[in-house]
Amino acid sequence: MARPLKSNTRSLILTGMATTAAISLLDPDALGATRRLPPAGRLRRVGRIDVIEVEAKSILNRVAGMPFAWSVNPYRGCIHGCVFCYARRSHGYLEDDGVGRWSSRLYAKVNAAAVLRAELAKRTWRRETVSIGTVTDPYQPIESRYRLTRAILETLRDAETPVRIVTRSPLIVRDLDILRDLAQRAGAHVSVSIATMDAALAREIEPTVAPPLRRLQAVRALAGAGIDVSVALAPILPQITDAPEQIESVIAAAHEAGARHVWHGALHLHDVTRDAFFQFLRKTRPHLIARYAQLYRGKYAPRAVRDEIDARVTRARAALPKQRVAQIAPRGDAQLSLLL
Repeated sequence: MARPLKSNTRSLILTGMATTAAISLLDPDALGATRRLPPAGRLRRVGRIDVIEVEAKSILNRVAGMPFAWSVNPYRGCIHGCVFCYARRSHGYLEDDGVGRWSSRLYAKVNAAAVLRAELAKRTWRRETVSIGTVTDPYQPIESRYRLTRAILETLRDAETPVRIVTRSPLIVRDLDILRDLAQRAGAHVSVSIATMDAALAREIEPTVAPPLRRLQAVRALAGAGIDVSVALAPILPQITDAPEQIESVIAAAHEAGARHVWHGALHLHDVTRDAFFQFLRKTRPHLIARYAQLYRGKYAPRAVRDEIDARVTRARAALPKQRVAQIAPRGDAQLSLLL
């Protein structure tokens, strides 16, 4: 049971909004999902969704073994409730339920930008790349109210610090002005996650995320503004989204929208995510339960399964012609980059 919170807390009902979730490729422990409880406060439940406002003592998290050095996560939990979300595990660090409450109890670090500004002002800060959205989607629907991600981007821009963002949400186009400034001053890269082009299937596995076509519109807008944008074909779910034609459809759509690259990864199931995913299988695909139990005796699918997925992605990429796109370069007007 979650520990009761005692002060400075406000809740918010959210209904009818569609946007994002996190990709299931990375380990939350490696991405700054530290095992610490939020400051004392009081939980107020309003309707189906609780947003618990907390004061963060620190916001920059050191990351090891990734193409970025630091992570920032303005929220904990995600309203989208994606069945495959690896970050569900991080709710347990707050003594909360990552299966039943991951999408109905959210934590907002309301002082994130102020804390980040102080951390970036230290003499030891070397302007290393910061990734936003490693254990939550920074553009999930509550961002339209709290605007924490936008404030964080403004802070990073002012500190001339390069940024990477991972999101499933078209809300990111709201911040094109800041992203362009960041791209010119320090560098900015955005990955938009699209697991399938099948809208009905997407609704099953990403219950409240914007449809794939809307996410592609965001990719097109980002690319058109000169932002370095890629598509994350992730996670690929064996026997659900891994057919060659399914993979090809995402890669072809990303290519047409102007994504510079498509990167991918197969589903992995860490403890809490395993519980959520098998719950999904029991409800929608009981015939796959035995197969998944065989495939996922551990966290990862067998090497042969992952190798076949890799090969399908490679073939799909190779079938498309190379083309060049104009991108904003740090301290410059634009540069040409090979697409895919």
